[in-house]
Amino acid sequence: MSTPSTASVTAPPRNPPPRMTGRQKLVLVLLLGAQFMIAVDFSILNVALPAVGEGLGFSLGHLQWIATSFALAAAGFTLLFGRVADLVGRKRLFVGGMVVLGLSSALGGLATSPQVLLTARVLQGLATAAVTPAGLALLTTAFKEGPLRERALGLNGALMSAGFTAGAILGGLLTDLLSWRWAFFVNVPVAVLVVALAPSVISESRPAERPRLDLPGAAAVTGGLLLLVHGLTQAGESGWTTPTTLTALLAGAALLIAFWFIEKRAAAPLVPVHILRRRSVIWGNVTGLIAFVTETSLVFLLTLYLQEVLGYSPLATGLAFGVLGAGTVIGGLLGGRAVGRFGNRRTIVLGGVVQAAATLSLVALGTSGGWIALLLAATFVGGVGNMLMIVGFMVTATSGLPDTEQGLATGLVTMTQQVGITMGIPVMSAVVTARTGAATGPGAVLSGVSAAVLVNAALVLAGALLAGAFLSRSGSRTSAG
Repeated sequence: MSTPSTASVTAPPRNPPPRMTGRQKLVLVLLLGAQFMIAVDFSILNVALPAVGEGLGFSLGHLQWIATSFALAAAGFTLLFGRVADLVGRKRLFVGGMVVLGLSSALGGLATSPQVLLTARVLQGLATAAVTPAGLALLTTAFKEGPLRERALGLNGALMSAGFTAGAILGGLLTDLLSWRWAFFVNVPVAVLVVALAPSVISESRPAERPRLDLPGAAAVTGGLLLLVHGLTQAGESGWTTPTTLTALLAGAALLIAFWFIEKRAAAPLVPVHILRRRSVIWGNVTGLIAFVTETSLVFLLTLYLQEVLGYSPLATGLAFGVLGAGTVIGGLLGGRAVGRFGNRRTIVLGGVVQAAATLSLVALGTSGGWIALLLAATFVGGVGNMLMIVGFMVTATSGLPDTEQGLATGLVTMTQQVGITMGIPVMSAVVTARTGAATGPGAVLSGVSAAVLVNAALVLAGALLAGAFLSRSGSRTSAG
């Protein structure tokens, strides 16, 4: 009897994994560089705020508006600009936003009064609201759904989170070595480079048919988000029960509810209701919101711990967060692979459980300097878990949708990101204040930080459990559930 030939029994070779073209690599570098710069802007002034206040004459009570004015514009207008990108072209809005970002950064660096600086920060926030969803939409349309997009979104998530951490480090370095003004000036050459290269590197992306702009919906969602973010900021500053806080929160909630009913009846809705009913969009963005609320506010809590309990300088505090940044970069690099191997749902659950466990360990922090080892280890591990959660959220919330709706999907993702970053600090600040009351000193601060850390860990775990319960169990990257 003849023996089968080797060719007949050898398994056919597997298809090699897809590779990025040279042009795709250029697009990726350019878009990720811009997104990293945007992420740095969220935190670069945090360490420098006292120096800025002293240099321009901000009172202590008004100092927080340097950050809040940026956050209000960035969070409030993101969804609107995500739709505008579909109208005028994503590339055009991206480049225009980078021009505004470069000019407003120069204005901030040259500011000689609080009014000029706040104007620059509002313009930076508006530019961020334009650049981020447009850039993310350009990224998702440049890479087809599958391994390449997952890899690109993983790198984007890693650099975005690392940029938030790097901003704290860079802000401390620039303020100590040069001046707080360089926290603004550092953006200018990056913006010039992106604006110079983008027209020849990035291809225009827009729907085949130009949609109409839903002005009533845009007004409702923008006003609702502005009031909501303002109310949360007031809650962290003056408490949850003050009239200004309650009025802003209730009015914001009312406008967002009105937005839902407007969209149900609009001929060309800003956010089609069928998208908001997709399980992947709803629960993907819920878990993403929790991921951003918890990790960015944890940086705030640990800043209090390092400076008020352990006595670290602003620069040393920023450098300590470099370990967290390393964890987020590794998590971002692993995120795309994890989604490809385990699916969105399992990646989000795994990341959330890891982040929650690492955060919970920080409850053990004490008043001696030796506890820095636990802080560094926990923030590294938690950073990895947080980034797995974020990459899973981004892939989930942008998958299964046509390219014509990517601007909208990425606008929702970006809104979730920016609202989460803005919400986290006032929420955790309110927890610290409720625990410490009028007490002062390292012991009181540690008690407040420990209570907020416990709440933080519980929120992360809740997000992981929600993802496990409500996202598709099939592990599909494209399932809407």
